[in-house]
Amino acid sequence: MKLAELLADVETLSVTGQTDIDVQAVAYDSRKVTPGAIFFALRGENLNGLDYVPDAVQRGAIAVVSEAERPLSVGLGTAWVTLAPGSERRGLARAAANFYGHPADALKIIGVTGTNGKTTTTFLVDSILREAGFTDGLIGTTGYRTPAGEQPALNTTPESLDLQRMFAEIRDAGGTHAVLEASSHALAMERLTGCHFAVAIFTNLTRDHLDYHKTFEDYFAAKRRLFEGTGAGAPDAAVINTDDPYGTRLKGLAKQTLTYGLKNGADLTAKKFDLHGRGLEFTAQTPAGPIEVRSALVGKINAYNILAAIGAGLALGISTRKIEEGIARLELVPGRFQRVDEGQPFLVIVDYAHTDDALRNLITTAREIRDAAGAQGRIITVFGAGGERDRTKRPLMGEAAGSLSDLVVLTSDNPRGEDPLRIINDVVVGLQKANANYRIEPDREKALGIALDDAREGDIVLLAGKGHETYQVLRDGAVAFDDREVARGILRERGFAKVGPGTR
Repeated sequence: MKLAELLADVETLSVTGQTDIDVQAVAYDSRKVTPGAIFFALRGENLNGLDYVPDAVQRGAIAVVSEAERPLSVGLGTAWVTLAPGSERRGLARAAANFYGHPADALKIIGVTGTNGKTTTTFLVDSILREAGFTDGLIGTTGYRTPAGEQPALNTTPESLDLQRMFAEIRDAGGTHAVLEASSHALAMERLTGCHFAVAIFTNLTRDHLDYHKTFEDYFAAKRRLFEGTGAGAPDAAVINTDDPYGTRLKGLAKQTLTYGLKNGADLTAKKFDLHGRGLEFTAQTPAGPIEVRSALVGKINAYNILAAIGAGLALGISTRKIEEGIARLELVPGRFQRVDEGQPFLVIVDYAHTDDALRNLITTAREIRDAAGAQGRIITVFGAGGERDRTKRPLMGEAAGSLSDLVVLTSDNPRGEDPLRIINDVVVGLQKANANYRIEPDREKALGIALDDAREGDIVLLAGKGHETYQVLRDGAVAFDDREVARGILRERGFAKVGPGTR
């Protein structure tokens, strides 16, 4: 592809140096530059791509794109593209789409945004699509899956270049749909520029990421971008939770809107609700008629995610029977209310809950299960708060967990470069406000051991915050740590290991 073709619709101010060149690859990480590549020198929160231009040129970059003017150190043998101020992220997105032949145009893309429920909702929509016979891709927090294979997720929503490559993989394999989590960071950083959405879903909005967005209105404004369109027109359909007051502010932006909720007379709602420890059942009232829901997902909170997925299925023209079957087919969402069962006489649940609202939903769901079973067991919650993130949510998390749990074991999550004890002290403020019964153990493995040793028959132990993650980020970097595997190991050490069917 010629440089001029790659830069079509990119907001360039000037192009100097060798310009009649063929671009063989596009990169924004100098370590991934190959001979004949064009390098986008992006500015990040902590790094500046300009610092890596010499490395990119040395590796064979034939052109560099930046908002900065050409440095004297870069000779005219390398093309230099100067962008309009504030356009570099859009520029990468548009160049990536050009490079891969606009693969998003060949797909029906379903985007899910909101604070909580994105991952579960995308898994449900994906299951419905596959049950209906479509080939699709699934892109989100727990990983990226295309017909070309699976890979771990670096971000909830990939950088635009990686995202366009994945869309191309789906398209080139004959796929027709892509389901993705649209994070507020990705929307604010314009990773989704130029992507037209067949369906945009809003789950809810609660406090999170204010270290990045600064104000709640800025956070909402980032989410709103999905419904305003991302440079490719408004979505064909919006599916909006109108039990959330922010959802009502999104009505009317898409060409068609379906609302869902349990309270406010929405288009999609739940009747004859039956909650039990094996999942949930209800009748979804929809514009297409009733849909009988039988799901392995647990808790009333998942009724919202299921209604959102039903709305997406209807907007895509999928039959109610296939929607029913797709929901029933999904047995598990990694790290979302995921059971760890080694034959112990109490429930152990791993969940990604890492905000005060998510913790409240998690513990409430556990209480619903306990009460539905007529049990008297305690709720024991293990959690921590992430380092180098919004400090203001820490006491709120402590208050939420402390007010609803019988025992809290406060520990570390991903402290990163921050002092774990400082993080814990911030959370303790909320625990004390709730007059909670709590213990402190900064070592996460020991904290899990404390909770599991204390658990008795009929109790529910919640291991919250890390969910599907297989690592813990400490000051010196990431180390292997998976709550599910660590809990299994502890339970086996305590003599609860399963031996075979019927032995316990």
